[in-house]
Amino acid sequence: MNKIYIPQGYHTPLNVYDMQVAIEFIKHNFQQELSHALNLRRVSAPLFVKESSGLNDDLNGVERPVSFDVPAVGEEGQVVHSLAKWKRYALKRYDFRPGKGIYTDMNAIRRDEALDNLHSVYVDQWDWEKIIRPWERNLGTLKNVAQEIVECICDVSDRLRREFPAIDVHLSRDMSCITTQELEDMYPDIPVPSDRESAYLENHKTALIMQIGGKLKSGKPHDGRAPDYDDWELNGDILFWNDVLGRAFEVSSMGIRVDAESLDRQLTLAGCDYRRKLPFHQMLLNNELPLTIGGGIGQSRLCMLMIGCAHIGEVQSSIWDQQTMDACAKAGILLL
Repeated sequence: MNKIYIPQGYHTPLNVYDMQVAIEFIKHNFQQELSHALNLRRVSAPLFVKESSGLNDDLNGVERPVSFDVPAVGEEGQVVHSLAKWKRYALKRYDFRPGKGIYTDMNAIRRDEALDNLHSVYVDQWDWEKIIRPWERNLGTLKNVAQEIVECICDVSDRLRREFPAIDVHLSRDMSCITTQELEDMYPDIPVPSDRESAYLENHKTALIMQIGGKLKSGKPHDGRAPDYDDWELNGDILFWNDVLGRAFEVSSMGIRVDAESLDRQLTLAGCDYRRKLPFHQMLLNNELPLTIGGGIGQSRLCMLMIGCAHIGEVQSSIWDQQTMDACAKAGILLL
């Protein structure tokens, strides 16, 4: 069931014109900050890939990709869910070297997404990927890169406030790091992982929640993660506390990518051994792709957070159910 929450007394921070100017300001400046901080170069990326390539991401393993036939090619195409696998393949093809990487303006359709204040069937994010050396495959690298991203976000947020004095959003650069198991141990009486995140972020404001995908002591994973891009021991989500919604707010999923050993292990744990025959997975298992770290940073999510919006439909154009449209109209919220 779709959910909609309107904070009491909420009103959209900017008028329609200024909202568009602010969105452009955020997108323009953040991608410059990110590319400089992580040494990334912008590249063009596909909207769809061949179904047979194995390059599309499976997210939690249950989402159906939007598929269509391509008669001129004789194959099925799939609209991407994200570009985690494609980016790694592109780094090899484009002959990038360690310490350098790519980012791209990724657009996707997630047809099975449950709609709420943060989720839409339309996904726009900066997908990025960077080559690392074998000895950089550790939590220290993950934390350092996550902190760089947090600094970029806070820098742009500070500049946005100066451009638009009506915006009253203050983000913390002080990033706390905690594993999902530590989070479960800290809040044994909170069964829902997202509620544990909110309990933690209410006090810590900015956090990297690490090691997502594998089962915890409770027997359940903190959240789903496809077995063939992030190493479940070396990944994480960046979250900020959202004052408008009064909850933890994820802006980025990232991680050090699987090598042959972790891919082999995670495919078995996830019951996905059949993927070993796919071209991308064959290259990984044969150590033919570079070691990388990468992630996705939600464009609409960042705009929503920095401007102080209550609903993602205020900063992106999508389609919504009637309940959402009625609730937003009643509250005076314009869905683009």
